[in-house]
Amino acid sequence: MNPALAAIDRYWYAPAPAERLALLRALCGAFAVVYLTEHAGGFTSVARFDPAQFEPVGLLAPMTSPLRPFVVYGVHALTVLCGVAFTAGAAFRVTGPLFALLLLFVTSYRSSWGMVFHTDNLLALHVLVLGVSPAADALAIGRTGSAAPHGRYGWPVRALCAVTTLTYLLAGVAKLRTSGWEWVSGDVLRTQIAYDNLRKIELGSIHSPLGAWLVSKAWVFPPLAAVSLVLELGAPIALISSRIAVYWVALAWAFHLGVLATMAIAFPYPLSTVAYLPFLSVEKVLEWKRLRGLARRV
Repeated sequence: MNPALAAIDRYWYAPAPAERLALLRALCGAFAVVYLTEHAGGFTSVARFDPAQFEPVGLLAPMTSPLRPFVVYGVHALTVLCGVAFTAGAAFRVTGPLFALLLLFVTSYRSSWGMVFHTDNLLALHVLVLGVSPAADALAIGRTGSAAPHGRYGWPVRALCAVTTLTYLLAGVAKLRTSGWEWVSGDVLRTQIAYDNLRKIELGSIHSPLGAWLVSKAWVFPPLAAVSLVLELGAPIALISSRIAVYWVALAWAFHLGVLATMAIAFPYPLSTVAYLPFLSVEKVLEWKRLRGLARRV
């Protein structure tokens, strides 16, 4: 094999424990089920919207009219049920791909009514990767024993990390396309925070007192803007090594915490830290005796 191709093969198909991929499936699936349940009102309220507001996005672009209300409610309920099976690893060859497609559908459908929920994108992409991988070869209903580490468990984890870094890279590129290198001056970020908080105050919505106070401190924004751009454009470096990944994950999580603190905008999936678990050796928690015992009883 060509040396370059061999290096790529070693990277993408590096052996990984089946338990690592299985834990990612369980944790990602559990987050998705809780998210869909907690925000059920938001996902199903579109059934009562004026059909004239329907502007299908993504894979739903070919749709010419919205679904009937009973279909919206039924699809959401089915998505939650499949999500439970996905989390448990039950009949995964069916429920894995099915839940991935249903989640992509319901998140896309909610974003087809004038407001695109970017907070859903990474979760939907992660579930798609997990849904077509052998993520139920361990820690799943009907499974006993443990499979040996193999490349078939390594490539999905690599893919999850790559998808994560790609979303941040695209966000950085979008900043440069809309604002250019002027973004680094901090003025664009400062204006964005000021406008967002003022709009929320005028509408009587929840705003960030910290963000409203910070806009009077112009010197704060150039370093914040520069760090955010470096974080996003430099996201692919997290794929180089696990040590670098840990530092990038800490910075990315702090970034989302800062967005929440200054603009009252929450990205639930990254803030929960579940989005960053593919960068870590999560299977090591199974070495805790109490947790292993609990997992066996479950």
